[in-house]
Amino acid sequence: MGRSTEQQGARDLASPRALAHTLGLFFVAGGCAAMVAASGGSDHLARRWAVAAAGVLAVTVGGAVFRWGSGTPRVVLGGLVTLGCALIGLVTLISPDPMTAAVCGSISAFVGVIACFFADRRVALVHVLTAVGATSAALLLRGDAPVATPAALAVVVVTLAAVTRTLVLRASDAGSDALTGPANRRGFDEALDEHLRRPELRVSAALLDLDLFKQVNDTAGHEAGDRLLRRVADSWRQALPSGAVLARHGGDEFALLAPGLSGPEALVVVRDLCALVPDVSVSAGVAERLAGDTAAQLMRRADLALYGVKADGRGAAALHAETVGA
Repeated sequence: MGRSTEQQGARDLASPRALAHTLGLFFVAGGCAAMVAASGGSDHLARRWAVAAAGVLAVTVGGAVFRWGSGTPRVVLGGLVTLGCALIGLVTLISPDPMTAAVCGSISAFVGVIACFFADRRVALVHVLTAVGATSAALLLRGDAPVATPAALAVVVVTLAAVTRTLVLRASDAGSDALTGPANRRGFDEALDEHLRRPELRVSAALLDLDLFKQVNDTAGHEAGDRLLRRVADSWRQALPSGAVLARHGGDEFALLAPGLSGPEALVVVRDLCALVPDVSVSAGVAERLAGDTAAQLMRRADLALYGVKADGRGAAALHAETVGA
């Protein structure tokens, strides 16, 4: 179903594979930092060993997430972020001296970065507050760290999180169509390339043209044409199946990426979308990825199916002949 622009911007930038890899690397980096911080002296050996053990645990978890976490549900990866917050708070609390505690507490900046890059605003805020709260509470409970230390760390974490969020939203805008809201051609091509890297996944694509759109611009003006494009895009976005990507491919043409759907299934989805705007004539061509297809080959077959519909009189959707026979 439809998502807010901010949620889509944050999530579309990051595939599950990218999320797992980044989270894994942050766990490994944080664990290594904790181990290095724990090796800095000979006093309080028991505490230093405990911090080092927590670092080894973080490295182990991070390595496992990096290697095998690509198919892990986002909610589980989100739980690992919470686990990271708890681990940072623990090592901050048991650190042998205030300096080591401050170093370990600074690892919470990783939480702010990853949360604001991959999660929507509310979830990111929860993670950032959890990280800041756990670290601040640990430093205050110790009693030997200056009161200004948790305040300074909180400022650093929140600032990094805010900057990361701003950069994410700006980067997501680069892949979005300014007029209609969904992805632009660049964003669509990136999503298509990402899905085509998974040979085991069924992938279908469609091109949808608004018939006689030029007449709308010529008779009612470009503002009317822009309103029509926005109305169609809004109607279609609200009805997309899970994982599908809608893009304005150029002018009056939209593209649909339907991962996990066969060609006939994608054709049903396209016809359902067209039925949402009964006052607009839409021509559409659909194709399913065949073995060895590149992105250009898949889209060319969708374009050929679209051309066939237009040649037959417009206002319909068709599946490419090779897909039917596959």
